[in-house]
Amino acid sequence: MRRRFLAPGKLVLVGEYAVLDGAPALVAAVNRGVQVEVTPAPRVEILTPGDDDRFARAALHDAPAGRYAFSDANPAPTETKAGFGGSAAATVVGVAAVHALTRDRIDPSEVFAEAFSLHHQVQGSGSGIDVAASSFGGVLRFSPTAATPVAGVPSPIVIWTGQSAKTGPRVERYKAWDEANRTDFAETSAAIVDAFAHQPVAMLDAAWELLTAMARSAGVAYSTLAIEHIVRLARAHGGAAKPSGAGGGDCVVALVEDPVANRDFRVAVARAGFTVIPVALAPGVAEVPVETA
Repeated sequence: MRRRFLAPGKLVLVGEYAVLDGAPALVAAVNRGVQVEVTPAPRVEILTPGDDDRFARAALHDAPAGRYAFSDANPAPTETKAGFGGSAAATVVGVAAVHALTRDRIDPSEVFAEAFSLHHQVQGSGSGIDVAASSFGGVLRFSPTAATPVAGVPSPIVIWTGQSAKTGPRVERYKAWDEANRTDFAETSAAIVDAFAHQPVAMLDAAWELLTAMARSAGVAYSTLAIEHIVRLARAHGGAAKPSGAGGGDCVVALVEDPVANRDFRVAVARAGFTVIPVALAPGVAEVPVETA
């Protein structure tokens, strides 16, 4: 019997980096994640796409016999992989599949706890924000002690900068930054997160300014010419933009509230040679129907 499980990807809105020091962050689960299809086999067979292999194998450490075929769910229309937290989604969906097969249930809290531990062990670092998004879905206010749903967040525009970026080296540079500076940074970031629901565009712009100042001081390769160009376009259309996550490439998240300006911004971004990636908010990890021919 074929069974399929799906975990969404993540899009960090505000609060990255500071979340490593205990500050809250806002993250959205989006409909570009990882799925695994399980079919009968005499032993555990694992098929995974590239970089996610070690995470999928960790998640299936006590899986029952079967063929586990991982694949991107609704992959982004980009030449290289966009940064929607594929390793976290692969870990979460693998753990969820094992829970469904061995316990006959998928409890998001149980999945998150196990997947966070496994993902942290394999990656060696991380706040767990991407694991939480894939586990619980929706928009979350995430901190090391809680992940709570948030309502009323406007629909973001996601733009692919044209280049991938590695999170690890940037996180290490941030962690080497002076502790007093990190404390001040985390406090300011927390205030931005708390005010975001009432002033989303202004707070997204404030987060951009805060993160670029941190990057200059800490030596983090956060911004690029492409990112700065997208930020200028967003501001010119009455909105704001910033990288989603560690920066240096990958995806930029933008908010432009006026419908006409929103449309014009998307056109301007496309004319500048960037790709707008359609996204929608997604529920947390779950078993999904298997399509039949």
